[in-house]
Amino acid sequence: MNGWVFIGLCAAVLVWVTLCLIYDKRPRFLKPVTAITVLCIWVSALWILIRRFSEGLGAVAGINDAAPWGLWIGGDVFAGVALAAGGFVIAATVHIFRIDRFKPILRPTVLTAFLGYMLVAVALFIDIGRPLNWWHPLVMWQHHSVMFEVTWCVILYSTVLAIESSPPLLERLGLTKLLKLVKVTTIPVVIAGVILSSMHQSSLGSLYLIVPGKLYPLWYSPLIPAFFLISAVAAGMCVVIVESFFSAKILHRGLETPLLADLGRAAAVVLYLYLIVKFADLAVRGHLDLILVPNLQSRLFLLEMVGGAVLPAIMLSFRGFRNEPNGLLAASLLVMMGVVLNRINVCWIGMDVGDQLHYLPTWMEIAVSLAFITGGTIVFLLAVHYLPIFPATEDEPATEAAA
Repeated sequence: MNGWVFIGLCAAVLVWVTLCLIYDKRPRFLKPVTAITVLCIWVSALWILIRRFSEGLGAVAGINDAAPWGLWIGGDVFAGVALAAGGFVIAATVHIFRIDRFKPILRPTVLTAFLGYMLVAVALFIDIGRPLNWWHPLVMWQHHSVMFEVTWCVILYSTVLAIESSPPLLERLGLTKLLKLVKVTTIPVVIAGVILSSMHQSSLGSLYLIVPGKLYPLWYSPLIPAFFLISAVAAGMCVVIVESFFSAKILHRGLETPLLADLGRAAAVVLYLYLIVKFADLAVRGHLDLILVPNLQSRLFLLEMVGGAVLPAIMLSFRGFRNEPNGLLAASLLVMMGVVLNRINVCWIGMDVGDQLHYLPTWMEIAVSLAFITGGTIVFLLAVHYLPIFPATEDEPATEAAA
């Protein structure tokens, strides 16, 4: 009980910090309060991880034989991979489709994606039963396993992201020859990244094709790989918007409002595509009536669809709304929460059907997840502070656009 109170207080402080940043009202004492909260989360996470590796996964997580995948897989891995999709979307936009006006947000987007994948790798290392055997898929090939394909794609795409995000560091260190080599290989690397990311985004959905009798019909579909890919593209663009908004607030930069408004419009188109295909699939399979069944699954499905797709798609369809930073932020946050809820629904709620849920996350699982989020945020801010992530020529036009 004390653990839940602690997590509740930490979450409340982080929400308060977020609201203060949105409305630009930051009390003088906010910085030390935030630092203390983050430090408490990290100390708690360290203690939890010591317990996890000394006493086993069952000592800290609420998973069991009926529900073997919990928050760290459904929330941190599946949702984390989806939210990091902005990296390949913006990289393809700039380098393949040659839309150069998106260059100002390319480096921070790729950095965000790279950090996201690193956190996903850490979450997997914590959650798998024998983490020291992580290297087995590299030498013990299993060609008929979807998980084998996902493992290889994630490893290779993480390498691609490391290469794509290396120019700021190489510039800082003055390694001009290596920087030239990276720039020469940019196009093939980006193409490889698009292919690999598309493959494993959809393959995470393909994992559930083998459980047609267990995954609730509102989420199970032969098209679930396509649903995972389409929703990840929408979420990735919205993550770029949210990241740009908060980095502008924290770092006192101008906001690239016209660029972000265009991303919002593109995200709306992708959301409409997702909704059309999703409800057409339900209709063809004869499961639309399940939406009206008064159970937990239908309620969370409606929350996911209406709150995370329909509402933000409508909001982003209006130019006046897209050109208002707070409105753009609100719609993007809704999309992100909708995709996170979708992955949790598929991995947990849709698989845990019965008279009562067999799994509930412990406060320790939530604490470690918060440690991932705060850790990734701080690493991003440090990178932006010490490396040329944002172009030096960006400030003047960005400021004019924000005005």
